Amino acid sequence: MPVLRFSDLCAQGRVKGKRVFIRCDLNAPLNEAREITEDTRIRASVPAIRMALEAGAAVMVTSHLGRPKEGELTAADSLAPIARRLGELLGRDVPLISNWTDGVQVQPGQLVLLENCRVNKGEKKNDEALARKMAALCDIYVNDAFGTAHRAEATTYGIAQFAPVACAGPLLAAEMDAIARALAQPRRPLAAIVGGSKVSTKLTILKALAQKVDQLIVGGGIANTFMLAAGLPIGKSLAEPDLADEARAVMAEMKARGAEVPIPADVVTAKTFSADAQAETKRAQDVAEDDLILDIGPETAQKLAAQLKAAGTIVWNGPVGVFELPAFENGTRCIAQAIASSSAFSIAGGGDTLAAIAKYGIAPDVGYISTGGGAFLEMLEGKTLPAIEILQKRATA
Repeated sequence: MPVLRFSDLCAQGRVKGKRVFIRCDLNAPLNEAREITEDTRIRASVPAIRMALEAGAAVMVTSHLGRPKEGELTAADSLAPIARRLGELLGRDVPLISNWTDGVQVQPGQLVLLENCRVNKGEKKNDEALARKMAALCDIYVNDAFGTAHRAEATTYGIAQFAPVACAGPLLAAEMDAIARALAQPRRPLAAIVGGSKVSTKLTILKALAQKVDQLIVGGGIANTFMLAAGLPIGKSLAEPDLADEARAVMAEMKARGAEVPIPADVVTAKTFSADAQAETKRAQDVAEDDLILDIGPETAQKLAAQLKAAGTIVWNGPVGVFELPAFENGTRCIAQAIASSSAFSIAGGGDTLAAIAKYGIAPDVGYISTGGGAFLEMLEGKTLPAIEILQKRATA
């Protein structure tokens, strides 16, 4: 279903002089000194803000940061570091406003940042009274916070119900378009890489992708569980033996469709999980009882890389080994480089995936990098996210 897009409103001249409320995802990581250590989400939010300012709007922006206690704003929960960084990126002062739900003074061409929205009582529970108060602040509500789109909160859902106009910002729209391109009408073969420590946390996405993709590449502890399901020894590796039947069911479903879950032919093992552990490459069937599998082997990595280079569409969520340690990074590096050199449309998301993309410098060669974690996974599962659902309802009302 379609949503109203903020870019279209701007192009139609419907934004000038209007009060625009933008829900961004500015939840950047901070160190103990309250310094931003990684600003991807902040930079990703700048286009919507610039778009509104250039269209002549009076602009209000808010976001959550961390997990504050409702009703209590502390220095640790303040968006002050975010305001400073936004100011640097936009080349202008960004005033930070507290206690803003009862009214905000902002003129066309001006920008204010509204303090951590999760401090407001009723935010997480999507309180209707709070949502109506926030909706009264604006003429146009813009949701540009894909990272929180899987949550029905007052600033992601309720305000969209009651604002005069509710629409999707450029970041949210781009996320929707990219995932639709990857899954709705993909160029084949469609390959998905799902890594991580536990099958249980990604079982629903594995089942959903098993119905759609041509190759389902699993990595990390997830791959260990699939190896166990395939009858291979995994030593003392991280796995979930009680989910082996679920893994077998996924493999059976893929096989019935003429697709596959490639099982590693070789692996990289160690006796301990540590940076100085002695790495050893083994055939998958030769894993010893006291071995830890910490990466796929070079033969498996090359085989998977060849498949990815021949793919038409690639979805990537999670590394295939402990890529943070040099001895166990080859598999993830090979995967990353194969994606970068492939002519496929690629979409990648998840914190560890973004870290791998940054480590191997392949960001310019990935078709789309998602800013969402849980929201990215839920959309890959085929779910309609609450924040998108309400925008769809408003667009067709």
